[in-house]
Order: sequence, then structure tokens, then C-alpha cells
Amino acid sequence: MSGLRIVIADDQPMMRAGFKTVLEATGDMEVVAEAGTGAEAVAAARAHAPDVVLMDIRMPEMDGIEATRQLPGHRVLILTTFGLDAYIIDALRAGASGFLLKDAPTQEVVDAVRAVAAGDAVLSPAITRQLLDQVGRRLPAAVSRAPEGIDQLTDREQEVLRMLAGGLTNAEIAQALVVSEATVKSHVSNLLGKLGLRDRVQAVIFAYETRLIAPYEP
Repeated sequence: MSGLRIVIADDQPMMRAGFKTVLEATGDMEVVAEAGTGAEAVAAARAHAPDVVLMDIRMPEMDGIEATRQLPGHRVLILTTFGLDAYIIDALRAGASGFLLKDAPTQEVVDAVRAVAAGDAVLSPAITRQLLDQVGRRLPAAVSRAPEGIDQLTDREQEVLRMLAGGLTNAEIAQALVVSEATVKSHVSNLLGKLGLRDRVQAVIFAYETRLIAPYEP
């Protein structure tokens, strides 16, 4: 079978089976390996070079966060039972490209896997706002200097970054700035490149950890 290659890591066999059924029903996705522990997930990802790894956080031997950290260069989509898992920030810092609720609708699961495989990040605006609330509570006192690298951005790129950090979608940013979505995507791509960030998830965390935007700012 050609198409996207997936590794599913979850300590519950029934959960792995459910995701495998959903993904392979598309006809262009193949689950090339399954893992029940973090260590098995790392080994499977290294052996099969999948397009996406679906990674549960709570697993024996090694949790999903450490497993993700050991897989630089792999696209990892974190699986969580809750709207905002207590460990989700650490997972994103470890290199995950976003997260997916285990009880998400079938189409949302498929769309999320496709998005991550394409190099995008999966982090809904509603969850972004919750995530940033959590980030804000962990931050030290506000820094007194400008965030490193921010002076490389144009005024418009800084504006887009602030909106992105506020949880707005590309469509919402486009509407607010009265530009096309393609233009917004171009701005996002440019600012990620200038700041050396992988995706919009990292950009959101960058904006908050450097106090470019206040955690509780509307």
C-alpha cells in the first residue's frame, strides 16, 4: 500500500486497533507498526521511518514525552484523553507537532494526521488559549529586553505572530488584516523561518515565553 505511513503508540490495544481501523479505512494510510510502550515507540519509529507517529503520553517504561524527545525529525501527534493534558506543554517543547483527543471524531483524526504529515501543526484555537493560560502560569517575571530575533520580523509579521499567539486561525487573521489567507500563510512561513521555528505551535510558545504577548491579554 502506498501513501502515508503511520506508527501508533498507545498502551491500550483496543485504542491502537481503533485508530488503525480509522486510518486504514481512508485507503491511503498504512499503520506500519504499533507500540505499547515509549521505548517500543522509539524503536518502531526509527525502524520504519513513518510519516507520522501517534503518541500517547502515559505509557510504561518511557512516557510519550521522552519518546518524542528521542525522535527529533519525526512528526509526532500526541494523543490525550483530556482537552488539555497537564503534560501537553512539555510534549510540545519535546518536539510534538500538536495533539489530538482520543475521542475526536473520525474525520478530525484523519485530518489531523494529514496536517501533521504535511508539516503543519495541529492545535485548535480553543485549545491554544487554554495552553497559553497554562504557559503563562509557568513563566518567570517578564523579561526586560526584546525577544531574541524579533527585530528580524517586519511590523506586519510581528502583528501576525501576536494574533497567532492569541489563538486566531489563518482565516481570522486574514479577516482582521483584510488580506487573503494565502498572504497570512506567507507571513507565517516567513516569520517561522526568521525565528528558526518548526511550526506555529513553537511560534505560540515563543511568543509567550518571550513575553511578546502577555498570557492573559485578550
